[in-house]
Amino acid sequence: MSSLPGVGPRVAEKLAARGLSTLQDLWLLLPRQYEDRTRIAPIRGLQPGVAAQVEGTVEAVERGFRYRPLLRVAIGDGSQATLVLRFFHFRAAQVAQFAPGARVRCYGTPRAGQHGLEMVHPSYRVLAADEAVLGDRLDPVYPAVDGVGPASLRRLIGAALDRLPDDAALELLPHATLADLRLPSLREALLTVHRPPRDADVAALLAGTHPAQRRLALEELLAHHLSLRRQRIALQRHAAPPLAPAGVLVGRLRAALPFALTGAQERVFAQVRRDLAQPHPMLRLVQGDVGSGKTVVAALAALLTVEAGRQAALMAPTELLAEQHLANLRGWLEPLGVRVAWLAGKVTGKARAAVLAQVASGAAQVVVGTHALMQEGVAFHGLALAIVDEQHRFGVHQRLALRDKGAVLHPTQKDRRAKVPHQLVLTATPIPRTLAMAAYADLDVSALDELPPGRTPVQTVALSAERRPELVERIRAACAQGRQAYWVCTLIDDSDEEAGASGQGGSGAGGRGRIEAQAAQTTFEALSAALPELRIGLVHGRMKSAQKQATMCAFKEGALDLLVATTVIEVGVDVANASLMIVENAERLGLAQLHQLRGRVGRGSTASSCVLLYQPPLSALARQRLETLRETSDGFVIAEKDLALRGPGELLGTRQTGLATFRLADLARDADLLPQVHALGERLLAQSPQVAERLVARWIGGAARYAAA
Repeated sequence: MSSLPGVGPRVAEKLAARGLSTLQDLWLLLPRQYEDRTRIAPIRGLQPGVAAQVEGTVEAVERGFRYRPLLRVAIGDGSQATLVLRFFHFRAAQVAQFAPGARVRCYGTPRAGQHGLEMVHPSYRVLAADEAVLGDRLDPVYPAVDGVGPASLRRLIGAALDRLPDDAALELLPHATLADLRLPSLREALLTVHRPPRDADVAALLAGTHPAQRRLALEELLAHHLSLRRQRIALQRHAAPPLAPAGVLVGRLRAALPFALTGAQERVFAQVRRDLAQPHPMLRLVQGDVGSGKTVVAALAALLTVEAGRQAALMAPTELLAEQHLANLRGWLEPLGVRVAWLAGKVTGKARAAVLAQVASGAAQVVVGTHALMQEGVAFHGLALAIVDEQHRFGVHQRLALRDKGAVLHPTQKDRRAKVPHQLVLTATPIPRTLAMAAYADLDVSALDELPPGRTPVQTVALSAERRPELVERIRAACAQGRQAYWVCTLIDDSDEEAGASGQGGSGAGGRGRIEAQAAQTTFEALSAALPELRIGLVHGRMKSAQKQATMCAFKEGALDLLVATTVIEVGVDVANASLMIVENAERLGLAQLHQLRGRVGRGSTASSCVLLYQPPLSALARQRLETLRETSDGFVIAEKDLALRGPGELLGTRQTGLATFRLADLARDADLLPQVHALGERLLAQSPQVAERLVARWIGGAARYAAA
């Protein structure tokens, strides 16, 4: 990099901070959009909101100071129309350039102003008298790099591209594959994307569907796939304790359960049982809608582990969810003589020491907890099964830490090969098949796609917030009949427009959690005043855990009629008597999160309703979300729609999964490439592992260990 002209130590440091340290990094820093400076648009033909390049003569200049310095320059051209250029940041030398009669060429997005169209801070050049040459290709616009200006960055990338090797040295994909897909070589694709010719299909480039971009997306998806598959293969080289007991405990639990397993539960448990019997670690993701019975499958897997003389651990992201798992597992397993221990942050002092001793000695056969399970000082006697619920809520390092707990065996264990535990990952967020193929290529995926009998469908309606008073009466009527209701408050702060869609609920950090808590507090007070005869509780993410837990328990036991809450109740609360769910500002939440919230009702035999209150006017995106929820209750259909509307990052909680954000690929847009990616990936791993290695290094580099741990 330092061999490029203009890259001294200071610039190199700025580039390195952005992850740009080699020529290859600059080749792969792809434009985020393009500017068409190959033609001049007549001012009369400009459209508000459509970027264009214009050229005109300065007709008038005005300097003012209204709240802040202001420079307005009026230019006109042969189309007999005028455009105003408006600047807020300028120097005296700039003002002098704009002398009446000077010719100016500028590029920007026009918008309606007080006196016709105007461009605010366009990029511009004052032309010499005889200057007329236009660019011959589209100008790329790159992601910003702190401390390096756009023009400098463009120049550096141009210099790096001048050093691109020839096709033979650069190309890693088989020519036959590229020919079949009608895609260019890597060298040709990079040059096209960075330096699109004048006749390039601009619409395709802006949409990311140009063959050159598809060529790069194919290689990037392939690199991610190979990275995950290599992790899978590396982990499969470890040994794991084969767990294949007779299944006496499983039989006893089945007989004791007050319900029969669904066909989907039978199928998925059979897959899990087959995996556990192998001498290499299971890596299985069980996905299913709210209420599809994932916990039962986890309990049966834990019993196989216990009967084989080993320990199982279940880790959940919140104490609320972990405690619900604890209650279920104790209810099912303790009557069978299985000892279930509880380890969370709030277990302290002597109680914590006692639990740690039970876990280390093996007296605790099943351990349930939060991320406290991964802390130093927690030593297992023989952890053979790690169950992780809602895995996308955990940081990557936390999941690796739990896996590594099973790698350190107690000295008395004879089986020194048992290096890692089996892993069972649960999620109540159904993941579209395309996304599962790309994001979980290191896992076997099972789907619980059948709800247990007795679950009543939830009727979903969307209402404008103006009809809020009607809802208060509806709550009064439902509670008078002995039912219970939820009122969920979501973010109402305009400065954080889409924050609610990120799926982090009321436990979000800083200001957002505070705003949600205030909204819930205000709503709680208003509803308490409007419904004095009801017992109303309040739960939000900023309350102390014990206080939150006490309110939740009171609601579950029927001591409260109405629960006002933030999205902390999104997962894990199971109250069969609750039949009415009201979600305020529903337009602020993503589809998956709304579906999760709706899953809190309809858990008993009474007809249940979910009311989505929205603030009009609705955006087109919000309208689509609410309509999708009204039309279907199938989590997998909803997940596909969510992927199309929001993209994969939010759906998976990218910032936490460690699934690297793609530079160019888009899972929703490029899903049709995934079958080729899979076939090619398996072929390269089998026949050309060195090529696979180079592909991963090119696109992912050192992040590979954490790509989907």
